Amino acid sequence: MKFFAVNGKRPVRLSEETRKFAFDSLNHKYGLETWGTPAVLMDDYEGFEYLTPLQKYDAAIERIAKTAPIRICEGERLSGAATLGLAIGHQIPAMFNSELGIFGSVSHLTIDFETVIKKGINHIQKQAEESMKKYKGTEKEQFVLSCLHCLNCMKIWHERYLNELKNKSEYRKNFENLQNVPFEPAANFYEAVQSIWFTFAFVRLCGNWPGIGRIDWLLGEYLEKDLADGTLTLDEAREILAHFFIKGCEWVRGGDYGSGDAQHFQNIVLAGVDENGKEVTNVVTYLVLDILEELGISDFPTTVRINKNTDKKLLTRVAEVIRLGGGVVAVYNEDLIIDSLTDYGYELKEARKFANDGCWEIQIPGKTRFGYIPFDALQIFQQITLDNYSENACFLDFNSLYNVFIDGLRNKVTEIFSEVNKRNFVYTALPTKDWKWASDMPCTVVSLFEEGCIENGCSYFEGGPIYNILSPHIGGLPDVVNSLYAIKKLVFDEHKVSFAEMMRLLKNNWEGNETLRQYTLNKYSYFGNDNDEVDVIAKNIIKDFSDICDNIISRYKTPAGISTFGRQLEWSPYRFATPYGKKAHDILSGNFSPTPGTDKEGATAIIKSYCKADLKRTVSGAALDIKLLPAAVNGENGIEAISSLIKGFVTLGGHFMQLDIADTELLKKAQEHPEEYQNLSVRVSGWNARFVTLNREWQDMIIAQTGSGF
Repeated sequence: MKFFAVNGKRPVRLSEETRKFAFDSLNHKYGLETWGTPAVLMDDYEGFEYLTPLQKYDAAIERIAKTAPIRICEGERLSGAATLGLAIGHQIPAMFNSELGIFGSVSHLTIDFETVIKKGINHIQKQAEESMKKYKGTEKEQFVLSCLHCLNCMKIWHERYLNELKNKSEYRKNFENLQNVPFEPAANFYEAVQSIWFTFAFVRLCGNWPGIGRIDWLLGEYLEKDLADGTLTLDEAREILAHFFIKGCEWVRGGDYGSGDAQHFQNIVLAGVDENGKEVTNVVTYLVLDILEELGISDFPTTVRINKNTDKKLLTRVAEVIRLGGGVVAVYNEDLIIDSLTDYGYELKEARKFANDGCWEIQIPGKTRFGYIPFDALQIFQQITLDNYSENACFLDFNSLYNVFIDGLRNKVTEIFSEVNKRNFVYTALPTKDWKWASDMPCTVVSLFEEGCIENGCSYFEGGPIYNILSPHIGGLPDVVNSLYAIKKLVFDEHKVSFAEMMRLLKNNWEGNETLRQYTLNKYSYFGNDNDEVDVIAKNIIKDFSDICDNIISRYKTPAGISTFGRQLEWSPYRFATPYGKKAHDILSGNFSPTPGTDKEGATAIIKSYCKADLKRTVSGAALDIKLLPAAVNGENGIEAISSLIKGFVTLGGHFMQLDIADTELLKKAQEHPEEYQNLSVRVSGWNARFVTLNREWQDMIIAQTGSGF
């Protein structure tokens, strides 16, 4: 049984039975089984085609609850499974007349597990019953009725599992543990874990991809009580929690799936402070890290909240897990993010609760409808600012060029939100608070677990949650920075070419000018090398972009963010040659990380360049990806080296960092012999993936980005 680590060996703490369960799950047993039953069929539902969208949705959820296969895995300690294959593809798994995708579904959110485990779903039902009294006879009545209907569907599904378990003597503990939760409050650690899992499994069975959020904060007090009164041992708790992570691999199918088969947004957040400023880190924090270290499960990308007071023990433990490779653990700078959120207008207690949306973008869990709008700033620069490298593009100085780019950026964001506002709101009056939310696709199951929806009588997509976020995300930022810097040096400072000559060179993809291209590519020190002259350009763009986002007119909150999430692949066909020496259609920078091949001064310099910007302004997030060779972190000093990078990142004012230890030669071997490397994991761009499930284009991009040193 092999669980891959790029650097070092994985320890063995879990029982052989649990490790076998993990092996079966990671080696496609349950994912292929799930794929065998794609969806429930609605063809025999009389009059289905004449129902309203919400009525169709309710009918589909009921049929899913009543007929989706019940799966009890051999030896499992937790019950519930998302057993319909179309859910893997981000669809509500219901079909009518052989039509796929008749319903959309929801991701990029973290639902309200706190209410589930502490108050129970019966509490949510009482809220819905109160709302029914309030909204009966109004336009909101149908939504609240749908809430009550979907809660009843969850009870049906729950009862089916109890009926299946009660007849299996070997699963007596599972049966007893599931009897009360998630409908009543959890009484102990085992019930709390089951409560979260069963709720999570039902939401994803219905096609949605929710994040988990702060699992140690949710579970810590339950485990500490059980350990104190002797009802549970630490080893028993580790086994129970390991089954949570193993069951989360139930959609693993192997094979070639483009951007990987583990991208289901079920992210975990660890450590940091609670709403009162008290450190959360507890025994669950360390159990999660133990499990990730031993099993290397990549399906739960995990981010640790690090602050200036983080205990050295935790920092060392995080570094140990990171060193094994796979990119499973990343870090947030908690201090900066809390300041960022409070500066943006969140109350301090709310800001301290932050988690993520399923990737790494920041939100308040259980209260936030989150969305983001990505766009390619490099295309704006090339196609708008420089007019497709037209001979008519002419600038007398660098400041003029920069200002025209910022104007183009402003116009792009304004255009995006003009369309958003037309689509998502009915204009009733000014100011924007009087705009009415337009009707949207049904999403009741998710709405049950987002505070504000039931109380307001509005769904997740129709203004129900406390916070409604739509974040513009700028992509290709380092490539714009490098392009501006190269033009500044070549044209305005050194006068090696005129602006018109520069446009001709770029329009011709540097053909016939290889000497100058190589000079441009290698002479200058670009973003990621701690060069103040280039880094100040990035700093200024982020300031100006954040100002643009802050001035958007919309009912959404519109915080700035920086990301690509791998879109540099899909953008490459539309990109021309760059002024800093890259050819047309090259794969360029990811997130807010240096363009591959331009970072020459090591990881510390990358962090320094990244941190020179005021990243508090990127309220939604700004991801830095750093890949290190195993040789850079070997030996006794390796852990301290990783810890020092993390501490420096926090001290200098970073936001979010994905450190991955990646062995180029090992990745190339995995390309050639995928059958031998089924569990080899890498960090991609906000999520993890088993390397062999990436297609060749994605694999090559990961390999090209590998190998920074100190």
